[in-house]
Amino acid sequence: IYDNLLQAVKDATNTGIREAGIDVRLGDLGAAIQEVMESYEIELNGKTYQVKSIKNLNGHLIEKYHIHAGKSVPIIKTGDQTKMEEGEVYAIETFGSTGKGVVVEGMDCSHYMKDFDVGKVSLRNGKAKALLSHINNNYGTLAFCKRWIERDGFTGGFIMPLKNLCDEGVVRAYPPLIDVPESYVAQYEHTILLRPT
Repeated sequence: IYDNLLQAVKDATNTGIREAGIDVRLGDLGAAIQEVMESYEIELNGKTYQVKSIKNLNGHLIEKYHIHAGKSVPIIKTGDQTKMEEGEVYAIETFGSTGKGVVVEGMDCSHYMKDFDVGKVSLRNGKAKALLSHINNNYGTLAFCKRWIERDGFTGGFIMPLKNLCDEGVVRAYPPLIDVPESYVAQYEHTILLRPT
């Protein structure tokens, strides 16, 4: 039933991979991805929906220990003239929706990541310090979720210390992203390294 939605994001990602390269402009890459994504339709409960690229999500540059680094790879046509460069690593990541093609943050966050750009931090809360040490030792700047902290056996409770770390800008929360109710969203990605051909 959802095959066309899944195929749309897969084909859009594969188009992004095929069109990416040294000196390719990111805005042009986004246009190619969008054209493929939005050429698909899906029928659900007797109604036909055009698959839409989600405008406010994108792929991204990846650097060592920095998963969302600098450059963004749009999945819609933009005027971005930024060029891809030799030696860069990208997540070509596409998101298709049967809704409006725009997502907002939902509630009940479970995923987090230490901010890559945060240096040494002076925290007053002892439990927050202990949790930050645990995060540094186990995850560094890679994503983690609450249940992993529970699984690791972190003692003394972590919900309030985690909130403190988020409030201090040390850790970023990544809540679920939601398009309109009753819509469906699919995502597909692949990582590429740009080398001369």
